[in-house]
Amino acid sequence: MSAITASTALWYASRATGIISLVLLSAAVVLGITVNRQGRLPGLPRFAVTGLHRNLSLIAVLFLAVHVLSAVADSYVSISLAATIIPFVSSYEPFWLGLGAVSLDLLAVVLVTSLVRSRIPRRAWRAVHWLSYGLYPVAVVHSIGSSTDLQSGWLLTVTVACLAAVAGAVVVRLRRSTTAVPRFRRVITALDDAAAGSAAGRQAAERGARR
Repeated sequence: MSAITASTALWYASRATGIISLVLLSAAVVLGITVNRQGRLPGLPRFAVTGLHRNLSLIAVLFLAVHVLSAVADSYVSISLAATIIPFVSSYEPFWLGLGAVSLDLLAVVLVTSLVRSRIPRRAWRAVHWLSYGLYPVAVVHSIGSSTDLQSGWLLTVTVACLAAVAGAVVVRLRRSTTAVPRFRRVITALDDAAAGSAAGRQAAERGARR
């Protein structure tokens, strides 16, 4: 790897922040997949999981912003700011950069709806939030296709590790879903237990009255 100079600093900044964004986004996706319906992970309270997920996502967005701006500012290639938002209009690598614009737009929608989560219906928020699982593979394909660095060497290893972590999280979530007791059964069981407890209480009260 050649030394960083004034003319290549933006190129290195764009590549480095792109890799960091991918790693952080992968961690946020893994966390989002593996949490249960109560928003918890084994050994961690809900507020800790929620805070960790939010912080990872926000830090990923910050690095992604630097990644985009440094790529636009780099004079080695011509990438307009509009091309980072509007898919497939770039004169340079239109397909790969178009995928990057798609993932960026989806991420923006998820971020904005998360910030106003308390003001929109929960079902609407959850439906939009599912876009994060769609933007992830698009972002990975963009990263590999637009950067030859990720197609070999240790950066490819990092990318494969991120994909493996997400795939492992999906497997864990699917296994948990197949072994989990359906919600309606949990409700019925709780009602039966409550009814049994009430009946036992009445019987105890009757025995006490007879004495």
